[in-house]
Amino acid sequence: MALLDSIVTRALKLPGPAGGFRVERGLRIPMSDGVVLTADHYVPAGEPAGTLLVRGPYGRRFPFDQLYARPYAARGYHVLFVSCRGTAGSGGDFDPMRNERDDGRQVVAWLVAQPWFTGTFGTIGPSYLGYTQWTLLEDPPPEMAAAVITVGPHDFARHSWGTGAMNLDLVGWSDMVSQLPRSDKPSLTAAVRQVVTGPAQKRALRPVFTDLPLADAGERHYAGRAPWFRDRVTRPDIDNDPYWAPMRHPAALERAGIPILLHSGWQDLFLGQTYEQYQRLRERGVDVALTVGPWTHTEVIGAGASILIPEALDWLAAKLGGAPLRRQSRVRLQVTGTEDWREVDAWPPPTTDLILHLRPGGGLGETPAEGEAAFGFDPANPTPATGGPLLDGGGYVDDSALAARPDVLAFTGSPLTVAITAEGVPVIELAHRTDNRHADLFVRISEVDARGRSRNVTEGYRRLAPDRDQNALVRLPLLPIAHRFAAGHRIRVLIAGGCYPQFTRNLGTDENPGTGTTLRPSRHTITLGPSRLVLKISSGA
Repeated sequence: MALLDSIVTRALKLPGPAGGFRVERGLRIPMSDGVVLTADHYVPAGEPAGTLLVRGPYGRRFPFDQLYARPYAARGYHVLFVSCRGTAGSGGDFDPMRNERDDGRQVVAWLVAQPWFTGTFGTIGPSYLGYTQWTLLEDPPPEMAAAVITVGPHDFARHSWGTGAMNLDLVGWSDMVSQLPRSDKPSLTAAVRQVVTGPAQKRALRPVFTDLPLADAGERHYAGRAPWFRDRVTRPDIDNDPYWAPMRHPAALERAGIPILLHSGWQDLFLGQTYEQYQRLRERGVDVALTVGPWTHTEVIGAGASILIPEALDWLAAKLGGAPLRRQSRVRLQVTGTEDWREVDAWPPPTTDLILHLRPGGGLGETPAEGEAAFGFDPANPTPATGGPLLDGGGYVDDSALAARPDVLAFTGSPLTVAITAEGVPVIELAHRTDNRHADLFVRISEVDARGRSRNVTEGYRRLAPDRDQNALVRLPLLPIAHRFAAGHRIRVLIAGGCYPQFTRNLGTDENPGTGTTLRPSRHTITLGPSRLVLKISSGA
């Protein structure tokens, strides 16, 4: 492991010097219901710099130990790495996201009672390992002193059904996590499966996406491995169904008071929640910092690691150990469309509105014009997801073929005379009606270069309310951006009735999305005069 540690240190440009440590494996942490969780304790050789807690369901070996345990132990931290119940040697059944609040409190009680505990602790980790941090912050332990939360949501219910349509990243994620070993033994196959979705796995999952009903198709594929799947895809009422309450932690944004460093990517599937976390914590005066790079969810622990892990070590050294903080600004953002990183004290900056109206013939301009444009959506042949904030296969792509589809409207502006930088949350307003009150809207902003190639920038999705959103002006905020549109390039707006299989296709009926089998198409009409895109421009307007 020493050679691998050395390689990781060089690849991630980690600060030195690195010290020695040993690992106590297979610690047992009892829960009040008799379940016992399994953990590894990384013990630094010298005077400890502090204590860190990591909790997650993906095992405690490669790649997570190399990114979220060993580099920290080598720099003086006690690291307690705990496997969630039902995973990697921990007892009980894995019911994703629903036990982490209660288990987390009991893990902390065990941690602070250990003779080696240093008096305070910090938390680190990405994705689900970030979510477990928010569950603690809902009722912050007095010993919790700092956190580094990387692409971690605080509300998994809203991630699942917040648009009104189920986010189907659950399908591939359930397949991956349900095939991880239940033991705590290292497995190269398991490690690869967490970061790579191979062709064979994609072929095996295809019937889950194509067959109806969705819940039955999933259960046939998982064959008992993912008992949570049916509940997740058949219970859309996240505000009133008590099933979802254990996965929702908005109170953490109101109660957290410790220093928190947030990491995200412009194409991350949890970007919207990370932005919300930053905004609310900053409004409350919490010591919060934010870094956003040009990454997808999985790229954050790959391409982003050489930036984010040194940042985390710097943050923890300052907030747990009192060292000077090397970070120069509260916010670091990579401005997409450039290679530039911007450092500012708060974000977004002051902006002016650039209003672009949807125009007849597929135009986009600063003056409104009357007219209508229409498109169809057929759930039997749904509009495909093409790049964007996906768990697998997303990111920035050439979406020219999507723009050319007959079930997609494309509105494209004239070449820009000067470059413009948009920062913040774009908003689309559409005067919209359909011949079927069960319908969805997908909207994307893309940038078209001088060769005519279109590349996605940001997007948004909504399942329309059958009554409220009929013959109405639909206002849809898109995901936040910091993007520079180049001079000579054109801004494009794409509108469709689906983005599948990122989100469940709207069946076109009032049947439950998870159990329905009837498919009915819809015809959408946009009245152009009131329909417009609002971009927040910080420079170059």
